[in-house]
Amino acid sequence: MSKRDLKKYLSELNKEQLEEQIIVLYEKFVPVKTYYDFVFNPKEDSLLKEAKLKISNEYFPIKNSGRGSRPKMRRSLAQKFIKHFIVLGVDPFVTADVMLFNIEIAQTFSGENAVMQELYYKSMFNSFEQAVEYIISNGIYTQFKSRIYAIHNETKVQNWFISSEFERIISRLEF
Repeated sequence: MSKRDLKKYLSELNKEQLEEQIIVLYEKFVPVKTYYDFVFNPKEDSLLKEAKLKISNEYFPIKNSGRGSRPKMRRSLAQKFIKHFIVLGVDPFVTADVMLFNIEIAQTFSGENAVMQELYYKSMFNSFEQAVEYIISNGIYTQFKSRIYAIHNETKVQNWFISSEFERIISRLEF
C-alpha cells in the first residue's frame, strides 16, 4: 500500500474508527507503543543516563553484575541506542552527546588498556565520522566543537594508527 492509498483510506474513517486503529497498533506493535510512550512522556534525561551507563559497562563492567567482569567493547550497543534515539526523535543535543560519549569512553579504555584489534580503532573512527556528520547536519557543531577536537587530540596522544583519518575529518571542519 502506498502512502497516498493509506491517506485515502484514513480519510474515509470517522474519528472513532481512527482512534480504534491507533489503539490496535499501540497494543499490537512494540515500536508503536515505544513511540507514543516517548511522545507523551519523553524523559530524555533518563534515556541519556541509561544509554551512558550501558555504554560505559561495555568498557568498564561493574563487578558482580552477573555478566562477568571482562569488557566487551561492542560499538554495536551504542549504535542501537543512537538509532533508537534518532527514530524516536530525541533532541539532537542528547543524541550527539551519546555519540561522542561512546568514543570518549572507548578512548578512556584504550588509554588504560592495550587494545590490539585494528577493528576497534576503525570502529571508533566510523563512530567519529558519523557523529561529526550528524552534529553538522543538525547545526550544533559550535556546541560540540571542543569535544570533537578533544577526541581528535586524544587519538594523537594515544598514537592511534588511524589518527590521520581523524585528522582528515578535522581538516574538513576548518573552513
